Amino acid sequence: MGYAGGVAPQPTYRRLGDQTECFQVDFDPAVISYGQLVDLALASHDPRWRAHKVQYASLILAHDETQLALASDRAARAAARLGGPLATRIERLNHFWIAEDYHQKHHLRNDRVLATEFSSVFGSDEAALRESTAAARANGYAAGAGTKAQLATEIGFLGLSEAGRARLIAWVSDDGPSGSCGFGGA
Repeated sequence: MGYAGGVAPQPTYRRLGDQTECFQVDFDPAVISYGQLVDLALASHDPRWRAHKVQYASLILAHDETQLALASDRAARAAARLGGPLATRIERLNHFWIAEDYHQKHHLRNDRVLATEFSSVFGSDEAALRESTAAARANGYAAGAGTKAQLATEIGFLGLSEAGRARLIAWVSDDGPSGSCGFGGA
């Protein structure tokens, strides 16, 4: 979780300026391409929706000119398919500002059992919690993303006790996403 898309320096949740709340995706292009990620982002919501505040805008950022051209092309195709202009902004990333610790892994932090599980692993190392793939996956499931079948294939890799596993299973529905966050969560 972080802030990007604006020019205001050192944004915080209370002092965002022109920045947008967003998350950065690290990906392996041998597994999924940047174009596929753009398509997924555009399909995960109505990209014609205009946010009432820049803080909540729909934004796809590119790290270089190749990504920018690809994202712009994919957005143009989506606009043609949807029959109108998109509100989703496609821009070059200038800087990604990491959000405050208390904004990281929101769903995980707000569940006493899961928070205790990950606290026992990471202690007070907020950077390790923020960067943990297991914590990101658990946070996404706690947000209601994913299915029980998906969770069953990876729950053994999350490092949870039986109580933690039971708690996470209780959060996940049989038929998939019901939460407001995308899979993986911020």
